[in-house]
Amino acid sequence: MKKPTSIRSPAGKLGILLPGMGAVATTTMAGVLLARAGKGLPVGALSQMGTIRLGKRTDKRVPKISEFVPLAGLDQLEFGGWDIFPDNAFEAAQHARVLERDHLEAVKGELEQIRPMKGVFYPGYVKRLHGTHIKTAGTKAEMVEQVRDDIRTFKRDRACDRLVAVWCGSTEAFITTGPVHASVDAFEDGLRRDDPGISNAQIYAWACMKERVPFANGAPNLCVDFPAAWDMAREYNVPLAGKDFKTGQTLMKTILAPGFKARMLGLAGWYSTNILGNRDGEVLDDPDSFRTKEVSKLGVLDHILQPELYPQLYGELVHKVRIDYYQPRGDSKEGWDNIDLFGWLGYPMQMKVNFLCRDSILAAPVVLDLAIFLDLAQRADLRGTQEWLSFYFKSPMTAPGLYPEHDLFIQLMKLKNTLRWMVGEPTISHLGTEYYD
Repeated sequence: MKKPTSIRSPAGKLGILLPGMGAVATTTMAGVLLARAGKGLPVGALSQMGTIRLGKRTDKRVPKISEFVPLAGLDQLEFGGWDIFPDNAFEAAQHARVLERDHLEAVKGELEQIRPMKGVFYPGYVKRLHGTHIKTAGTKAEMVEQVRDDIRTFKRDRACDRLVAVWCGSTEAFITTGPVHASVDAFEDGLRRDDPGISNAQIYAWACMKERVPFANGAPNLCVDFPAAWDMAREYNVPLAGKDFKTGQTLMKTILAPGFKARMLGLAGWYSTNILGNRDGEVLDDPDSFRTKEVSKLGVLDHILQPELYPQLYGELVHKVRIDYYQPRGDSKEGWDNIDLFGWLGYPMQMKVNFLCRDSILAAPVVLDLAIFLDLAQRADLRGTQEWLSFYFKSPMTAPGLYPEHDLFIQLMKLKNTLRWMVGEPTISHLGTEYYD
């Protein structure tokens, strides 16, 4: 990737478009509105609270990331989105039951002004939902044009200088790449033919790319991780990122598994189960949607542990993942992990992890960071897959033929080194020999 010669100013309004205005999207919106009014902290957002070391440890140069690279500020953000239900952001947030009433009432007026545009909805990809606020079109090609018109209208009416989009919609049915995804021409032809390999999420992404809007995929759907999307992104100079927000249980795996591997501790089994009662949990109750999520969650350990290199430690690992829809729990997800590990001479040990988390509370700062950093990437003239944003995803996108890096700490190092590289600061290897010369 070519090093940026300069980074354009973040001056002006940045519009953040969120396909899927459910729990994650409305929690993000409300949190940003509260934070910029001084009524809450954007905890979890690296772009807002993180720091970055520059130079030697003895230099004591540790600015906030937001002071080091030119990022859009919270007061510059304008939110919009699409949904298959007509509720405005305040009504949708009430229905999601993530945030407390006092928080929502404090920004009620602003949330009520955020009304979703009609959503793209071909029901075969999300069988458990029945949309009532949906677009109609003769073909998927016409549907793309309707979404493009929405994007242009939003940008004009809200006086935005730039836009980014982050998919916050539901997990779709499992789809693999096919001939329709092989090239831009094949995809465009597939849109005209209503090819079943083109899903709702792909329609949004394609429309965004054609409007030169950076796009991040927060679900495990096949969305922008195929050759036609990569070619389109290069042609239109659009940064892409994905896929599947790394929030609860998988976040814990990418923290714990590198530790086991670093100390050469063996793993015999890792059993994970979740209960979740929000709309995402309802969608994942469908076997086709669960299959999409399962593939995303199962790949993490293989890539971190590299069983082909350490067959005695990880070659026979049994890894299972279960998700159960349990309506009383709402957005407060509970994950259980049973880890069977072994140490010196093969003696067995166990670890139990019970993570009672709030799914949307963990996802909201991820959405904000991705929007802020994708805007930075575009202003730095970066295009295509932004692997440095792997830090935020369960199934990080990479160049073809390149395995993804899942270790959270390596991902963070890559992200911060990319920021240093962007502005001409030396990258940091952590070798540290210079202190002992």
